[in-house]
Formats: sequence, C-alpha cells, structure tokens
Amino acid sequence: MSFTALFIAALVLTTAMRVWLGLRHIAHIAAHREAVPAAFSAAIPLEAHRKAADYTSAKVRLALVEVGVGALLLLAFTLGGGLQWLHDAWDATFAAGGYAHGMAFIASVAVIGFLVDLPLSLYRTFVLEQRFGFNKMTWRLFVADLGREALLAAAIGLPVVFVVLWLMQRMGDLWWFYVWLFWLGFNLLVLLIYPSFIAPLFNKFSPLADQSLKERIESLLTRCGFRSSGLFVMDGSKRSSHGNAYFTGFGAAKRIVFFDTLIERLRPEEIEAVLAHELGHYRHHHVWKRIAAMALGMLGLFWLMGWLIGQAWFYEGLGMSAQSTAAALVLFSLVLPVFLFPLAPLASFVSRKHEFEADAYAARQARASDLVAALVKLYRDNAATLTPDPLYSKFYDSHPPAAIRVARLQTT
Repeated sequence: MSFTALFIAALVLTTAMRVWLGLRHIAHIAAHREAVPAAFSAAIPLEAHRKAADYTSAKVRLALVEVGVGALLLLAFTLGGGLQWLHDAWDATFAAGGYAHGMAFIASVAVIGFLVDLPLSLYRTFVLEQRFGFNKMTWRLFVADLGREALLAAAIGLPVVFVVLWLMQRMGDLWWFYVWLFWLGFNLLVLLIYPSFIAPLFNKFSPLADQSLKERIESLLTRCGFRSSGLFVMDGSKRSSHGNAYFTGFGAAKRIVFFDTLIERLRPEEIEAVLAHELGHYRHHHVWKRIAAMALGMLGLFWLMGWLIGQAWFYEGLGMSAQSTAAALVLFSLVLPVFLFPLAPLASFVSRKHEFEADAYAARQARASDLVAALVKLYRDNAATLTPDPLYSKFYDSHPPAAIRVARLQTT
C-alpha cells in the first residue's frame, strides 16, 4: 500500500469515527433529555437539565462541522497541492530552503488555518454561546484579543520557528534530539512566565479581597504545604459567564486564580473544596507527570520525524515534490493528529484517573459534601451534560462523567 493510500484510509477512518462518536453522543443526550438523573434531581431542575442537553448537542454539532472543515483543509493542503503551491509561491521572494523562505511558508500555512477557523470561532462566540446566555464578549474585545494573539504569535512564534529550522539544518543527523531539548526548555519557560507576563495581557488579575475567604484559603494552603505567589481573582466574566478555578506556573511563580463568576456563585466552604481539588493535582505531581509523559512522547515523535525527513515517499505521498526542513515540519504537524486519534482514550483515561485522585485528596482536606455541592452548581451553571454517551466520554472527556464522579465522592 502506498503512503498516499494509507493516509487517505487513516483520514477517512478517523473522520468517520469522530462523526460517529459525535452522533452517538447527541442521540444519547437526547434520549435522556426529559429526566434528570436521580442523584441530581434535588439540585438541578428539569429546565436546567434540558438546557445542558441542548447546549452540549449544539457544541457537538459545531464540532462535527469543524471535523469536516478540518479534513477538507488537510486534503486541500496535501493531496490538493496547496502546500506545494505555497512553497513555490515564496520562491519568488526568498531563496528556497533558506530560513526566511521556511518561516514565510510556515507562517502562511498558519494564517490560512486561522482564517478558515475564524468563521467557526465567530459562530461559537456570538451565536452558540450567545444563544445559551454564556457570551459576554463584545465585538471590540474579540477584535482586540485577535490583535494581541497575532502579536504574540509573531513575537514568540517566529523566533521559535527560526530556532527550530536552524537546529534542523545545523545539528546533523541528531537534529531531532536538539529540537526536542529546545521544545522542552521552551515549554518550561512558558509555564514560568505565563502567569506574570502573558495571562495579564488578556485578563485583569486582582488580589482576593474577601478577607474571611482569604483566611480560609490560606489555612488550607498551610495544611497542604502549598506556597504560592498570591491569590487572585480573574475577570473571566468580561468574556463568558462560565466559572472555574486553577493554579498555574511553578516554583516561585505559582499562583492560584479564581474566576470572578466562581466567587459569586459558590459558598466559601465550596470554594475551599474546589481549591483543595486543584491542590490535589499539585500534591500528586500531576502536572509534572503529564509533562514527563508528553516529553517522552515528543522525543519519540521527533525521532520519527528525523527519519521521515529523508524519505522521498513521505513528501510525495502527501502531495509535495519539494523536500525541505520547513516542508517536513508542516507535513508532519498536519498529518500526525490523523494517526494519533486512536490513542485519545488512553490520554483521557489518564486524565480522568488524575481527577479521581485530586477528588480523593480534596475529600481529605475539606468536606466531600462541599465539593459535591460545588460540582453540582458548576454542572448546572455551566450547562454541562449529566448524561454523556459512555463511549464518546472515553475518547474525549478529560474529567469523569458527573454521575460517576459524584457517586465516588459520596462514598469517600
């Protein structure tokens, strides 16, 4: 079988699987739309349950459109000759194979992908989220965010691409190992600087003002042995009414962040329980475990790319006659998700396992009943479905289904 045939077969199977899973999910939710699960019937009214069903189904339908558009764009780029045309088009401006040519080629692919996704992003924000009462984004803020994202992409992305291309051309046969080291260092650097330098470009972070809540949280942090650079409230409500909490960064840059919408909706003891869950991820070293697993996986993928870059059939099988470091990088990045999709359940399983561990830790540091109460409110207010299709959930959900998660907490 030629590589072209293998690629087409993988793309068809992956796309068909995603569509089938999405349709299963929609059908399963519809079948349970008219009855709130018994475990939640006292806290979530039928109308809220119906809203969650309709909201989730609408999001999945949009995701199915994105799957189709993504598959068509990938075919247009590869077998349709789009990448080869872009590669040739930049020959008139920059010397083929040079750094400027490679950077322009990669940037143009990224820009086209962004422009194709833009209408779907607009629909998601100003139609779907608006219809269900979650959108707080204004057109002015949306455009401002796009501008900031573009500037960040240029200021950070272009130098990163240059370094990667330089390493690929200058480090000999082991270039993939040096690129991996750079990738690992860059990701750790982003984790370090994101809380203090990148996140504030998009949101305002204010020190937690509620003194009694602050004292409660600081007592929890002391019990858990967690030190942070501060407790902050983020103005998430200026973009969405969804609520959340998280901690970010590492070392001295660790900070705990609450969405203002979360502070408004949960009682202090529920906020404490939610934070205890987040601290459970820290105590079990989940972030570092995920980084380690991702680093090992990426090492293998970079090695694979190091082998493929010298194989003419790899380029030709994906519609390119030109062979260059930039072409190999783009082709590999575009095609890789098609072949890795069958591994999605494994990643989701590990993530759900971590969530259970964080829940168990929270139940030891706070009251399990408070975490359950907080989760139920978040499910209700965020219109999260209580009845996901089990198979769909195994592929896509990083968190356990609501019923299973709450049942386990109630037996803790």
